[in-house]
Amino acid sequence: MIDASFLFEVLLLLIISAVGLATFEWLRLPSIVGFLVVGALAGPGGLQLVDEPERVRSLAELGVVFLLFEIGLELPLERLRSLWRTALVAGGAQVTATVLLVAAGATALGVPLPSALLLGGVIAMSSTAQAMRLLVDHGSVDAPQGRLAVSILVLQDLAIVLFLLAIPLLSESGGTLREIGLAVVRMGVALGAMLLVTRGIIPRLLDRAARMRSYDLFSLLALIVVLGSAFLAEMLGLTLAVGAFLAGVAATASPYSHQLFSEVVPLRGVLIGLFFTAVGMLFEPAVLLENPAGVLAYLAAAIVLKGAIVAGVGVGLAREGRRSSLLAAAVLAQTGEFSFVLAEAARATNLLDPALHQVVIAGSILSLLATPFLLRAAPALIDRMGDLGRANPEGEASADGVAQEGVVIIGFGHAGQTVARTLRALEIPYEIAEANARGVEAAREQGEPIVFADATRPPALRRLGVARAKLVVIAISDPLATRRIVSRIEAIAPNTHVIARTRYVREVDHLERAGARSVIAEEYEGAIELVARTLGEFSIAAPAIRNFTDALREEGYGAIRAPSGLPIDPWLLELLDQVETDWVEVPEDFPGEISLRELDVRARTGASVLVIEHTGIATPNPEPDQPVTASDRLLVLGDPSTLSRLTQLLREQEAH
Repeated sequence: MIDASFLFEVLLLLIISAVGLATFEWLRLPSIVGFLVVGALAGPGGLQLVDEPERVRSLAELGVVFLLFEIGLELPLERLRSLWRTALVAGGAQVTATVLLVAAGATALGVPLPSALLLGGVIAMSSTAQAMRLLVDHGSVDAPQGRLAVSILVLQDLAIVLFLLAIPLLSESGGTLREIGLAVVRMGVALGAMLLVTRGIIPRLLDRAARMRSYDLFSLLALIVVLGSAFLAEMLGLTLAVGAFLAGVAATASPYSHQLFSEVVPLRGVLIGLFFTAVGMLFEPAVLLENPAGVLAYLAAAIVLKGAIVAGVGVGLAREGRRSSLLAAAVLAQTGEFSFVLAEAARATNLLDPALHQVVIAGSILSLLATPFLLRAAPALIDRMGDLGRANPEGEASADGVAQEGVVIIGFGHAGQTVARTLRALEIPYEIAEANARGVEAAREQGEPIVFADATRPPALRRLGVARAKLVVIAISDPLATRRIVSRIEAIAPNTHVIARTRYVREVDHLERAGARSVIAEEYEGAIELVARTLGEFSIAAPAIRNFTDALREEGYGAIRAPSGLPIDPWLLELLDQVETDWVEVPEDFPGEISLRELDVRARTGASVLVIEHTGIATPNPEPDQPVTASDRLLVLGDPSTLSRLTQLLREQEAH
């Protein structure tokens, strides 16, 4: 019979988790922090709503098993293919340097070496959930700092498995070399056995279950795969989480992995909430008063030291600009969900003593809370650093600026390259500023007039000659940097026309207020193109569609930005009915030669044929006896319905 008190504690934990999640989602703070904070408030160190959170810990720790299974199942192979070089070099350097430096500092403070190495692994991890949310909220996922941060996060997510594997070895590191060697051999054999079992059995099991077409059986099998793999790994001397991860990797070989993912994720979410709430209940607020130096040292390592390492590998190894590297450092300057997983696993093997474990929990919670505010303040701090270090060559363009009446292009991605190619063809002078060193080198090899510069800094803009330029085109992916560049050009050169490109709708008003004369929003342009293609399918004349879409742009995308329930202004719709001229193609299968008189174009369609173009030769004001042949082009005057009738008439001749 179920223990009523245990059931009550589980129910209370679920309620507390829900309250924490709802509160912190409303505050737009990480849900993990919500679970931890509310758990700490409700636990023995707070309101004591649950006296013994250890009783539900075994249930809550199943959430970690499901989390690692999901990571293995959703191993980001596509992302790895596109980011593998940066992930391997920058991510590997960040994790390695953080572990070694933290371990060195911890041993100097008297922490045993095995515990110090594990502590380095804890601090090396960042919160993927928090970092991705911050990047999305700031529209920076595709910006240079976003790509750098995501690359490092990918490597961190993979490194968690190595750290979990290292825990048994570190716990036995006090033995002789022979004992350590035997432990390594045992672990290698266990890993091999796990890989053989999971790769050989799991895909076949999923295939058999799917062929039986029983969703209930498939759901049950999903639980068996996750828990069975974790149990087998534990029996072989590995950890539960490592077994679940290997099972997830093995399951990706099955075509039914997506269904397996959908079965596992809902349960994982509930258990993860329980896990972090239970971890929060173990937090003792008194530790902040008893050991403030330890918590501050942890925060310094997680935020300052790790941030400096991320910035350093970004500039030195990933060849990103200093600004982008510092912003990526701000995004990753915390410890995250896997830090708690590692800390809990280490506590179970006594690698972290209770006092150090409390420091990890307190420091991690505070670092997660601090990150959104740090990222918000980062641009201003970076600007101050730039002002103090003007002798640094970054941001100081190495040219004397663009020629009078030329164009300054900021950003040399696909959009910037297209603009440059067009200007070069028209022999219009231009200068390019790019903050990615690798991109600058590649462009210089192609003979482009490009300089390495951080265009968010006024000195760089002055050296680029924005005050003398006829036009500045901003084609970078970072919305915040775009906004700052626009506002600084407005201050330096208010008469220079600025065209800014942005991916996101919400940036249009900000950029216009900052001083951009024209804003090209990719979301809007995609919507306009979709509307144009839709109207084209209903035989509305191309000129009318062009007038309509041009009017949408001239109105500052107002019609598109309006609430969906509001109708489009009638004057915009009238543009679709205006009489215009347009070229109409005669079908390739048009039969022989038929004169305008025989076609009776005017009477049957209402269209006036102004020009007939045959084999590139145009005949204006054609006579009624002028023949029309296949592949000719007719310049026609008429409204959309008139042009539609003429197109249909020509097709009917083809059919006959």
